[in-house]
Amino acid sequence: MHQTVLLQEALHWLRPRSEGWWADCTVGGGGHTEALLQATAPTGRVLGLDQDAEALACARERLAPFGERVVLVQANFRDLTRVLQEQGITGLSGVLMDLGVSSFQINTATRGFSFLKPGPLDMRMDQRQGLTAAEIINHADEKELANIFYTLGEERRSRQLAGWIVKKRPFSSTIELADLAKRVIKGSGRIHPATRMFQALRIAVNDELESLSQGLLAGQKGLQVSGRMVVISFHSLEDRLVKETFRSAGWERLTKHVIRPSEEEIAGNPRARSARLRAGSRCEEV
Repeated sequence: MHQTVLLQEALHWLRPRSEGWWADCTVGGGGHTEALLQATAPTGRVLGLDQDAEALACARERLAPFGERVVLVQANFRDLTRVLQEQGITGLSGVLMDLGVSSFQINTATRGFSFLKPGPLDMRMDQRQGLTAAEIINHADEKELANIFYTLGEERRSRQLAGWIVKKRPFSSTIELADLAKRVIKGSGRIHPATRMFQALRIAVNDELESLSQGLLAGQKGLQVSGRMVVISFHSLEDRLVKETFRSAGWERLTKHVIRPSEEEIAGNPRARSARLRAGSRCEEV
């Protein structure tokens, strides 16, 4: 069962109220969406976006009791402007983005997100798209692979990894690739040797940083003046982009420092350890 991260903190900075439209741009397990619907009762409405059809199907069941107060759409948050137009929504009171991979996705071996479970090298958030992790691993040249691992995963042994992958490919399963990482990166650190490589592949497959950049801009355009945006990120590349966005023109930075989960939350949900929250308010027309 997916555990919602930084829930009370997100609500604190969004300041939901019983009016207007609110957007959860990453519905996932529906925890944040449900909390928003409860906090905006009885007349506030929530637009929920997610590019994962399976996640949306589960969320629809969970959120069914809220009836017409919630509208769920399969879309990437980079397409928020288009979705708002299609739904006839002229302004949002608040926008929430939780950029983490859901427990549902990690625990479903056939999705290929986990290096601890045998599955295909897939990693697509949106199963309608063509590019998979297998395509990248088995067809990118050595220099391109090393660049992906270094820039998107901050993997210091990116060149060695890329060299061995080219020598040993083709790869078809997550376990095969994770085993190679363990042989190349013989560290005894806190994280699994395949962690950074899998992060890099997932980001590359789903074009996550460009999607985030476009999604932050679309969120700003969709917000009413004084409307708030809360973003929960899980690695430094995302967090850096969010921090720079809230420091740019058109924003009032609400969180001067990053907000992290409490020790109590981390103890109950170890996956929350890397979560970090930032919030901003739209302060002028854009």
